[in-house]
Amino acid sequence: MSRAIKLDDEDNVAVAVDEIGAGEQVNVSLKGQAELEPVEAAEEIPFGHKVALEEIAKSERIKKYGEVIGNATKDIGIGDHVHVQNLESNRGRGDRAKS
Repeated sequence: MSRAIKLDDEDNVAVAVDEIGAGEQVNVSLKGQAELEPVEAAEEIPFGHKVALEEIAKSERIKKYGEVIGNATKDIGIGDHVHVQNLESNRGRGDRAKS
């Protein structure tokens, strides 16, 4: 059973559909269908939060839903929890001018 879902082929994160403990193997499915390679959680991943499926370098784009949702504020390893501590969102920001 999948514990995380990759929502689009191009995503580099998956969404946890269960609480995931550090060191646990995370079964990931693509859009709830095809099973992908499992990932070992490097740290606790709360329900609904993101887990990195690949190495993401500082300043690299983070993709969810097939869309860029922000940039990494530091290097992120496979299995890391991706959230406000290492992701600068580019959505819903009132501090940036609209272009």
